[in-house]
Amino acid sequence: MKRMKGRLIIDSLNSQLAISGIWTSDSSYNGTTYTKSDCAPGTFAIAKPVQLRPLDGAYKKTDLANSHSTPYANLREGDVTFAKRVWRDFDVRDKANRFMASPRQRFIDVLTDAIQKGEITAYDAAVSKDDPNGDGFVKRLTPEQAKRKMADSTLVDRFDKDGNKTGSVLKAGEFNPDSIIKFRIKEDWVYDKQRSVFEPRIIGIAPMVKPKAANLNLEYQPAFWIYFPNARRVFANKEVAGRFNDATNLSYDDIFIKRLFTSYVIKESNVQDQRIQDFAQGLDKLRESDKLKKALAEWEAQLWKNNN
Repeated sequence: MKRMKGRLIIDSLNSQLAISGIWTSDSSYNGTTYTKSDCAPGTFAIAKPVQLRPLDGAYKKTDLANSHSTPYANLREGDVTFAKRVWRDFDVRDKANRFMASPRQRFIDVLTDAIQKGEITAYDAAVSKDDPNGDGFVKRLTPEQAKRKMADSTLVDRFDKDGNKTGSVLKAGEFNPDSIIKFRIKEDWVYDKQRSVFEPRIIGIAPMVKPKAANLNLEYQPAFWIYFPNARRVFANKEVAGRFNDATNLSYDDIFIKRLFTSYVIKESNVQDQRIQDFAQGLDKLRESDKLKKALAEWEAQLWKNNN
């Protein structure tokens, strides 16, 4: 089939094929005419087959990197017959929430990485004229500003030239992700008469920080807020560590939408705009929190009773 003048040398050790002389193909074979071609002398590399990586597991898991969040059903104001705004805190040290502190995929790492990459926007939690509660998503923060807001802060007194105290200021230290153990959720509970559904919709999430001060026990406060609907596309791609079963393949979006976490209510919308801690302390705070939880559940139960 081919005429060759020269030698063909295969060097398997160095994965090379060497040709000396001219190789010339036949112009025809078995009655079929082919284009005549020459192969000049030279050395050619022999491609090695690609080694496939072994499957690390009993089965191939779904890749969440390209997953998408399921959008909320459309909600019209005219279809909402009941609405209540609720603020609640959750602690990653709670047994049911420990997966959020897993080294495999910590929730705080998901947040900070997405903010640094510009995938999630952080909003200032400071109270202002335009944002009386500090959770209205008014002022955007740069990634650097957001990181400073989460840094361990110390309350330092300020004095005038005569040594008189004029106030205090927070001085930021180094950011330690391990110090973020609490988060706050702002959500709306609504009844949609069009779908006959009573459901919560998370509006925002805030990592909580606790400033340090000599002889003072300061409260946890939001470092900043993120707008949850815009963050869902990021959360949908982040798998959580399996709590009881590695086959769940749940994302952080699943965790929040399906309410797979434990939390306690700290405030609900009211005429006095009071938080629970404004009128209850100690165990009474927990009782009031449970009372608000039960009130929402009882409203839903009464709703179905009236409809039947």
